[in-house]
Amino acid sequence: MQAVRTSSSGNRDAVDALGQRFAPAGAETRIASLVPSLTETLFDLGLGAQVVARTGFCIHPAAAVRAVPKVGGTKDVNLARLRALAPSHVLVNVDENTRETVAALRTFVPQVVVTHPQAPADNLALLALLGELFGDAPGVKVRALQLANALQAQLAALAAQPWPARRVLYLIWREPWMTVARDTYIARTLACVGWNTLPEVVGGDGMATPGAARYPVFGWDAPWLREVDLVLLSTEPYRFQHRDVDAARALLAARGLHPEVRLIDGEWCSWYGSRAARSLPRLAALAALINPA
Repeated sequence: MQAVRTSSSGNRDAVDALGQRFAPAGAETRIASLVPSLTETLFDLGLGAQVVARTGFCIHPAAAVRAVPKVGGTKDVNLARLRALAPSHVLVNVDENTRETVAALRTFVPQVVVTHPQAPADNLALLALLGELFGDAPGVKVRALQLANALQAQLAALAAQPWPARRVLYLIWREPWMTVARDTYIARTLACVGWNTLPEVVGGDGMATPGAARYPVFGWDAPWLREVDLVLLSTEPYRFQHRDVDAARALLAARGLHPEVRLIDGEWCSWYGSRAARSLPRLAALAALINPA
């Protein structure tokens, strides 16, 4: 993911995941965020007063976002309502928003900024991008640097730890049952604590065909399930609950399989931006608790 590039004139432009260059935003910036992780990050950077629109899934920070108008979901944006709010910048994400939405946004939004972090370390570039783009607001660049430094420290600590390798099935949906490819942000986050996802497939970076093959459907008769020793049911996007843990155990037991099965807070693995530095220690604590000695 790109972040900052110096132009031939010597100015520093923010560069997004598509290579689009953006001059620093001015004081009259009106930001719409169609990505929950980015909405939270904007508030953490001190940009809450400039956020004029969000999706219904943008729920953090809870008290602050209540005052921000909602414009539908990440994939079913109410374009008419968003147009009425007159944003100067809209933040989108390759995995979370549709191409059709982005194309429609370009007809009335001056600046559409595309993000695409694919691993926890990509948040460093994401924070640099937001810090440079919105850095004219007081304190934003300093906060972006502080968040990046905290994340870098967490990544270094995890890399220095000799994590036991575990083979993990990470569930994000049921009926159909869906998991994650190895090259998704979720899988790469899990890999930070030695948890390697199965099946061992890659889905591509999502730029050409967002979502395609990145979140594969599987059946409980798949032969690779015999290799799984940990099953994690995420609390998002499907809101798995304890009864789903029992259902998964039963499906596995019917095939003579008995891996450990438990719920996991999906925000630890799939939320990026400012959340990453806070989530990685929680994921590490869980891994330390359940990994074999």
